[in-house]
Amino acid sequence: MFILVMFYMKLTQQDMARLLEVDARTLRNWRKNKPFLYKTLMKGFASDEVVKQAKENYEKLEELHKNLM
Repeated sequence: MFILVMFYMKLTQQDMARLLEVDARTLRNWRKNKPFLYKTLMKGFASDEVVKQAKENYEKLEELHKNLM
């Protein structure tokens, strides 16, 4: 899942650490020592991206609908 999220979002661990206001080492430690916390964070990043993409798709559909009318 981690690799999929990173590929899909194109965020590095350093990017995610900055967004969370923690050191990248902290994020790596969470991955190793607190896997549930780490997975929860990754799901949060993934859901943010899904919502963003859904909004963009909706806006494109609205534009197509306008152009057809």
